[in-house]
Amino acid sequence: MKYFILYVKQTLRFVLKPLSFVPAIIMMCVIFMFSGQNGQESDQLSYKVGVKVFTVANETLDKGWTSEHIEDLSLRSQHYIRKAAHFTEYFLLAVSVAFPLYVYGLRGIRLMVFAGLFCVGYAVLDEYHQSFIDGRTPGVKDVCIDSAGAFLGTIVTRIVGWTGRMTIFRKLSKKYIDT
Repeated sequence: MKYFILYVKQTLRFVLKPLSFVPAIIMMCVIFMFSGQNGQESDQLSYKVGVKVFTVANETLDKGWTSEHIEDLSLRSQHYIRKAAHFTEYFLLAVSVAFPLYVYGLRGIRLMVFAGLFCVGYAVLDEYHQSFIDGRTPGVKDVCIDSAGAFLGTIVTRIVGWTGRMTIFRKLSKKYIDT
């Protein structure tokens, strides 16, 4: 029975480990989809997000803003909303790339370099993709913002992974270090 349980655990690891890359693939598809929007669609999405954010802020902070004021704030904030979206997308991409690499044993500076280069490379390709879309232009500034999000994502993954290994999964990481 003991060997059967060990066999099941090893089989599950063998099957589930490769699936840990699925969130990264999904995130790459989401980024590609957003980049494929033409300028007008992208503007409209940024505007809608701004309206939602300022509506929630108005209700939460009880500011008493009119709907016209919220719409005006959204229009004036579109640039910042877009840049925050760039940062967030690549933060999530870096986490979804770095975590499976961490699970596979890539740690330290090698993890940061590999995950970082992958995300920055994808950011460059994404900006190149935007050059073919009506109303969109590629930007070095966007790649820098994407890179900053990716850098923070890899750092967070390293911190969470290290903390987990030193606390919650300490016994597990020592017990199965050779498997």
